[in-house]
Amino acid sequence: MFILHDILEKLKNEFPQSRKGQERGIWFTYTIMAIIVPFASSRTSCILRCLRSLFGFTGIRRKRFYTFMASPKIPWKRLWQTLWKMIPQPLTGGRLLLALDDYVNPKTGKKIFGCEKIFDHAAKQNQSKYPWAQNVVTVGLLKIVKGRWACLPLSYRFYHLKKSIARMHRQGGPKLAFTSKMAMAVDMITDVAGVFGRKRIIVTTDSWFGNNGLWKPLHDRLGIWIDMISRLRSNSNLFDLPGPHVSSRVGRPRKYGRKLGNAASMAAYYRSLAQEYTVNLYGRDRTILAYERVVMLKTMRCAVKVVWVYRQTQWVAFFSTDMSLSVRQIVEYYGARWKIEALFKELKRDIGSAETQTRHPQAVGNHLHFCMLATTVAWIYASRAEKTPTRRHAVDGRSHFAFSDVRRSIAKAAMDDNFRRLFPGPRISVINSLVDVLLHMAA
Repeated sequence: MFILHDILEKLKNEFPQSRKGQERGIWFTYTIMAIIVPFASSRTSCILRCLRSLFGFTGIRRKRFYTFMASPKIPWKRLWQTLWKMIPQPLTGGRLLLALDDYVNPKTGKKIFGCEKIFDHAAKQNQSKYPWAQNVVTVGLLKIVKGRWACLPLSYRFYHLKKSIARMHRQGGPKLAFTSKMAMAVDMITDVAGVFGRKRIIVTTDSWFGNNGLWKPLHDRLGIWIDMISRLRSNSNLFDLPGPHVSSRVGRPRKYGRKLGNAASMAAYYRSLAQEYTVNLYGRDRTILAYERVVMLKTMRCAVKVVWVYRQTQWVAFFSTDMSLSVRQIVEYYGARWKIEALFKELKRDIGSAETQTRHPQAVGNHLHFCMLATTVAWIYASRAEKTPTRRHAVDGRSHFAFSDVRRSIAKAAMDDNFRRLFPGPRISVINSLVDVLLHMAA
C-alpha cells in the first residue's frame, strides 16, 4: 500500500500545480490503477467503468474523460524519466541489460493510426502473413524480480513504411517523417542512457537488429558504454584476428585475418571441443554444451566473442561485443531476452492493449503509453514488495509467479482503506462485494 502510494505520488507530482494540472494528475494515477487492476480490458470505456465502479469517480463525464485520454498535455517524457529512476537495482552484473525488439499489434478498424499491412514472420499457419496491424519498436529493461527474469517496458515508437507515410500525407493525416527501426532504437537507447548516467549498457537483440546498422550509430553516440549481445546467423562469415602489421608491406594494415568459414561450418568443427556449463536458463539451472572463440565479424566490423551452444542434433551461436562476459553470462542474458516476447503478450492480452479501437494519433499514442507505464509500475511494485506474489494457477515445470499474480496483489493494496486516505480521489464509494468479485477475476 505504501509502496503504491510512493510510486503514484511521484508520478502525480510531474503534473503542473494548477487546478487543471492537479485534476489531470489524479485522473492519471487512478487510470494507471484501473489498467493494472484485473477488472476488464484496457479499453477506454472499460477504464471509465472501473473508475466509476471501483474508485468512486461518480461525477466524471464520458466526454471529459475521453478528452483526457487523448490529451496532448500529458507530460510523458517527464513521467517516463521519473519512473526509470524509481526502478530498484536496475543493474545486472554491474550493467544495464536492455532488450530490443518489435512486434505487431493487430487491429480491425481501417482508420486506426499506425495501422498498415505488416509482414508477420511469426504468423501461424491459420493466421495471415500480412495482418492489418501496428508495428511497434520497443525497448525494455531485463531485470530479476523476486528470483525470476522480467522485462520492464521503457520506451516505444510506431514504425511506418514510406508508402504509408505518403498515403497519410495525401489524405491530410499527420505530417510524419520516415525513420528507420534502427534510428528509432538508437534514439530510445540514448534517452535511457542519458537518465541512468555513466553505466555500462548491454543491448540484447535478435539477429535482425544484431548488425552494424544498429551497432555503429550506437557506438558513435555512447562509445565504450555500449555493448551488444545477439544471435549469429548460420551463413555469417567469420575471420581470424589480424596478425601484426609488417612495416615493409605496402598499404594499410589488415583489419581482418584469414577467413575461418561460416558459423555453420565452424559449429561442426568445434563440436568435439565443446565443454559443459551450468547456466540459469528459462527459470532453472540447466547443463549446456558450449564452445567460445574471439573472431572478427564483418557484419559488425569489429572483434566479437562467439559462443556456440550445442543440443542433441542442432546448435545455436551467440556473439557479444563485450569480451569480459563469460559463456554463462552470454547464454543467460540472451536467454533472458525471451522475456520481451512475454512482455508483448502481457501488453496485448493481459493488459488488453490490443483490444482498444482508438483511432486518433494522440489517443493511440497515449493509450499505449498508459499500458506500458502501468506494466512497468506493476513490476516496480513487485520488486519493492516484501513478499513474493504467490502463483495462483499451477503449471508443470513453472514455480515462479506470473504477471497476473502481481496485478492481483496490487489490486488488494489499491482496495485497502488506508490507501484511499493516503491517495484520496474525488468521491469514494466502493462496493465491498464488487471488490471480492474483482480479486477472483485475476487471470
